[in-house]
Amino acid sequence: MTGTTESVRPAWVDDSLFPFQSRFVEIDGHTVHYVDEGSGPTLLFLHGNPTWSFLFRDVIRALRDDFRCVALDYPGFGLSTPKPGYRFRPEDHAEVVTAFVDKIGFVGVTLVGQDWGGLIGLAVAQRRPGLFDRLVLANTWAWPVNGVLHFEAFSRLVGGLAGRFLARRFNLVVNTFIPTGHRRRKPTPAEMTHYREALNTPQRRQASAIFPARVLASRAFFADLEAGLPTLAHLPTLIVWGDADIAFRPQERERLEATFPDHETVIVEGAGTYVESDAPEEFVAAIREWTAAHPGALGQ
Repeated sequence: MTGTTESVRPAWVDDSLFPFQSRFVEIDGHTVHYVDEGSGPTLLFLHGNPTWSFLFRDVIRALRDDFRCVALDYPGFGLSTPKPGYRFRPEDHAEVVTAFVDKIGFVGVTLVGQDWGGLIGLAVAQRRPGLFDRLVLANTWAWPVNGVLHFEAFSRLVGGLAGRFLARRFNLVVNTFIPTGHRRRKPTPAEMTHYREALNTPQRRQASAIFPARVLASRAFFADLEAGLPTLAHLPTLIVWGDADIAFRPQERERLEATFPDHETVIVEGAGTYVESDAPEEFVAAIREWTAAHPGALGQ
């Protein structure tokens, strides 16, 4: 990984597909890309693997008239550049996001976390009590899964030496996860280009190659996260769940529902892991209806 940083939007980003201003901020030696669109109550969108803020483009476009929509890319993902030696672990990303919310200076934030973004965002919420006033969790988890065959098999297969090689050499994670994570529709060639170009060298793909192994290897981080969940259990929570996801099962959704008793669940039938991109209209409707029903809990 080179020490150069990029703070210019690359030419391969299609302005019609991603019609937002790209902003860049220096965080602990990283150049972090983010978008900050609209005004009103703040929604902070956190992505998973191997996506970036592009994942939320349709949702942001639909909600920015009534909400302040902020979405960042973790170092090594999207248009963000990591500092040399960055390790790309979820605990590292949580540190970066914590520093990001400190630097931008938010008040009364709604976390919108998908996949790894859910647990990374929950870790940030634990570190900054009072900053987040509500949660939107989509196809995610927040506890150790060591010993669970479903996750053990995935982590050892995709996160092993062969899986990491294929991820770096052939962009396996993008070429496999993005199509299989969309079940309601097929990603367009232009969309696939935006995911491939964001991880367009073996060095860039290290970011996506690391995550699968961390499902097991970051057990201590997940255990700390689980131990702190009671401090967040009072927050109003919307769970939006694509029920055709091959990664996250009904068991994970039910555990989230038990963890956050003040929850509402919206099942998006036939949607995959990337439910906000697979079925954006339903995702937007869920957020709009939920916030309209609970206006008093939203911060400004």
